Amino acid sequence: MSLTPAKVSSGCGFFEGCASLRGKRWRRQRREKEAASMASRPVKFPEIDDELRKIIGANMDEVPARRLAREAFKDIQLGVDHILFKTPCDGLKMKESYEVNSRGLEIFTKSWLPKSSSPKAVVCFCHGYGDTCTFFVEGIARKLASSGYGFFAMDYPGYGLSEGLHGYIPSFDRLVDDVMEHYSKVKENPEFSTLPSFLFGESLGGAVALKVHLKQPNAWNGAILVAPMCKIADDMTPPWLLTQMLIGVANFLPKHKLVPQKDLAQAAFRDPKHRNLAAYNVIAYKDKPRLKTALEMLRTTQEIERRLEQVSLPLLILHGEADIVTDPSVSKSLYEKACSSDKKLKLYKDAFHALLEGEPDEVILQVFNDIISWLDEHSRETNSC
Repeated sequence: MSLTPAKVSSGCGFFEGCASLRGKRWRRQRREKEAASMASRPVKFPEIDDELRKIIGANMDEVPARRLAREAFKDIQLGVDHILFKTPCDGLKMKESYEVNSRGLEIFTKSWLPKSSSPKAVVCFCHGYGDTCTFFVEGIARKLASSGYGFFAMDYPGYGLSEGLHGYIPSFDRLVDDVMEHYSKVKENPEFSTLPSFLFGESLGGAVALKVHLKQPNAWNGAILVAPMCKIADDMTPPWLLTQMLIGVANFLPKHKLVPQKDLAQAAFRDPKHRNLAAYNVIAYKDKPRLKTALEMLRTTQEIERRLEQVSLPLLILHGEADIVTDPSVSKSLYEKACSSDKKLKLYKDAFHALLEGEPDEVILQVFNDIISWLDEHSRETNSC
């Protein structure tokens, strides 16, 4: 069976689609033409039976279908040939659970802890647009937990295994409140309450992490932001008139999939072998962004752009220099404007958007080494105070 490659969970398809209405720089146009050509090539799964084919091909607007697909497909996912899944998990304690939050939504959560020692610190993960804390995040979590850290993750409402209409964000602020609610409970647990705590955001998750920090300015010991979507570059914002039209339509059709969307999986994964594995993320949201979701993302990133100077916690910002999904100038702007006295920007030559999933193995390992070294340094500093 073959499927179209999954769209990257970046949160930027909306802005890329709107930007095409205004024109782009030559480099972007050339890269996107190459990506479109490659995206047309089918990706084949291993031989699967008719029942599994039916499960993963079902409409996943509602969470029961997503949960069924994940359960049926997870062994295949974790068996793919990717460096993220080479880390042994024998020495780890892993726990999955469903928790009903204060809004009555059942939220999927997962934790990874070192089995034979207390964790050095708590790392709370914020995933990208359309994504889930299963599949690729499983490999990221194993790597961090094997290095001595408690790694905690959740699926946002409407994403992955959490309740809610798939891909729908009616309010970004409410989503951030849901994230804060869960991670506050994690940090209040007596087992972890004395440990340093860090936010870890990928792509759109970088915007979530920054919003959490801005709402809780003194609650975290630092943040790791991988290719964060925290500011929209000027040449990627939709024209004012188009934005006003979309806002008007959103009042009547907020859940409708009207927003233009380009398949950017090929543009995000540089390594061909890893690129093909994007399709295995079977419960990721792969359709056109819902109208209200797209506008909430735009509104949020515009707010963050105005408030970059208020970012005050220790920062590690990592970005690929060849990323066309989130512009590296975004991260440079954050680095320059944040009032943090402790901030570090790492740019990776020729790297694309998916630094931890889509690069050649040696780059992925380098990014992990940079993250773990920074965590080790900042955990020691916090624990010595």
